[in-house]
Amino acid sequence: MVDRREIGIERQRENAAMVGLPYDFLVNPLGAVRSTFEKAITSGSNPASFDGKDWGALEPFRHFLFDQNGLSKVPILNASSVRCVQTNTLVRFRGMIQDMLGNEFYVGAYKDGTTWKTTKYTDSFQCPTGVSPDMRIWERRLLYCVPVPGQNSWTESSSLGEINHSAEGTSETRQKRCRLDENAVDHMDLHAPSDELQNSSSTKKLKDEQLSLGLQSQNISTAATSSLSTLCAERDFLPCLVKVYDTVESELKLNDVFEFIGVITLGTEQKAEKDDHDEFSDGLSEDLSVQFPPDMVPRLHCVIHRKLAVHDFLRTSHVLEPTTHRIKEIRATLLNHLTVTLGNDGLAAHFLLLHLLSKVHARVDSMAVGKLSLNLTGFNRESMSIFGNQLRLTVKSLLPFTEYIPLTVEYLNTASLAPKKDYEINRLVPGVLQLAEGTHLMIDETQLEVGTLSSLGVENARLLKNLMELQKVEYDFKYYKMDMATDVQLLILSEGKSNILPADLVVPFQPSSVGSSAITDIDALEAWGWYLSNVRSLPHSIGSEMQQVVENDLVAVKQADRSLGSQDLSRLLTIGRLVSASYGETSLSLEHWQMVKELERLRRERLT
Repeated sequence: MVDRREIGIERQRENAAMVGLPYDFLVNPLGAVRSTFEKAITSGSNPASFDGKDWGALEPFRHFLFDQNGLSKVPILNASSVRCVQTNTLVRFRGMIQDMLGNEFYVGAYKDGTTWKTTKYTDSFQCPTGVSPDMRIWERRLLYCVPVPGQNSWTESSSLGEINHSAEGTSETRQKRCRLDENAVDHMDLHAPSDELQNSSSTKKLKDEQLSLGLQSQNISTAATSSLSTLCAERDFLPCLVKVYDTVESELKLNDVFEFIGVITLGTEQKAEKDDHDEFSDGLSEDLSVQFPPDMVPRLHCVIHRKLAVHDFLRTSHVLEPTTHRIKEIRATLLNHLTVTLGNDGLAAHFLLLHLLSKVHARVDSMAVGKLSLNLTGFNRESMSIFGNQLRLTVKSLLPFTEYIPLTVEYLNTASLAPKKDYEINRLVPGVLQLAEGTHLMIDETQLEVGTLSSLGVENARLLKNLMELQKVEYDFKYYKMDMATDVQLLILSEGKSNILPADLVVPFQPSSVGSSAITDIDALEAWGWYLSNVRSLPHSIGSEMQQVVENDLVAVKQADRSLGSQDLSRLLTIGRLVSASYGETSLSLEHWQMVKELERLRRERLT
């Protein structure tokens, strides 16, 4: 049982924390927002000029977060930390933009007597009823964001430490709330069965209000909520509805990964405020409450956002000295690790290393320049259970975002690979291939047997082929389809050369021993992660003398094998770039070009 006196003391502490100092950014960020608003009004500014503009609220936040190193004190919002976060406090959410929901109008400022007040960065409905001249209607963008698909758990280990440290140093009530939530029913219960969610009082209220608003049928909202509930429970999954202010539309794109820093609104508090909401606010936001129940999808009012890359998810923020000598050392140890993983197959390990360094760095017509998909052949179910699983774990330990598809006829005939627009609920329903840039996708074909593909299966096979060849995913908008550019590393493990997925490189796998499954030193993992993230982004050039050497060699290769096309020659140039980058070099040397030719010779020997 929870002591009532303890709960009473807890509430007093929470209220005291909310009163806070105006510039207590962690506990009372809205105090800073309102203080700067009052200052702007006092200086003679007209609230009408603030639509889509900052009145000076952002600069204090930037100073606190970046100049005073306050960012590390801001809790990261995820499925584990949400129970320890209080409403209207400052949090940050790291995730991928999975759907863009358009714009929302809201009452941004209103006059209370003779005093102007603002509701910016809140879901507050405590403003005058109806529309009046003393009310300013503003706009904000709505983004449905999710944890990055395939994000590995080790990327969050340092974040949890920051949350605990922040809770201890800024508000002791956070830790207390965590303990209380273990004994009481939390309003943010992500594991509640869908039928319980349907029968909750808030859901009944939403259903009643749906009728008056003339929304879509009750069955649509029920299905959407049930699906979301199942996803949250099964995957320990916390999505977030991010509300973005004063931002240029081109800054935020579908599938981009961002860190959103802002004011969090949780389910219970939002529901309580809506009890006395006005008709204007109801019409603006009720559809969101049905599609994204506040009890399951917290709202984050974004104050500052920044785009993230793969290196932002590494184990350490320490910057290693990028000297050529240091890079060569890291390369040698990583290559040895990959070789052991692949049963001492050094050739396969070399090509795997180049594959892990590849990325799309340019697009020429329909060609994605820089990609290097890899098909390791010679796998069967038995070797897959040993080397395949070991390789999968190795890749997961090296890269922040990794996905795995066990390809079968049944999978192709049933999977939803392409994102599709559902106009009944006005949502982009995600597909398996809606991935963030820099994701690694491993496809296991060893379970693929003879069978008949349905029309969906044929379509899914085509989608996978387009992803491999063009680095594009086709999005289905019902009335038309749109190709979306992506950058995903694809590795296929199969018995023979894949007929479904024609990779850039086919390398027969020839292990000579069983690889070691020993635990790798954490310092080595940090160094390898830094290496793979940074070396792949090095610039590249070919000097005039080397350019002539390369041209002559390519002509000779073409004359020796007339079956080679422009894509085969382009692949050799890509391998040359990757070999140079793997050594920390930014220009192709004769030594590295000779290495490219030798690797290609050895690979072709295995194919014959």
